[in-house]
Amino acid sequence: MAIHDDWKLIDDHHYEREWEFPDFVSALDFVNKVGNLCEELNHHAEMVLGWGKVLVRTWSHDIDGISARDLLLCERIDNLD
Repeated sequence: MAIHDDWKLIDDHHYEREWEFPDFVSALDFVNKVGNLCEELNHHAEMVLGWGKVLVRTWSHDIDGISARDLLLCERIDNLD
């Protein structure tokens, strides 16, 4: 799996990436799309929504680290762009 270079591996524990948007409504729309994707994959990311930006973090809670599920989620989120 190939994920976008903007994903950063933090402390060998989780991936995070930030997106910028022209306004709050566009950022909220992206959060809703990511949320639907998380439900579809049954793997739920942490998201921080602000005016014109969204930060997404993902890790596998059962192993307290990165798994193939996280990479798949990152890749699928990348495809939402």
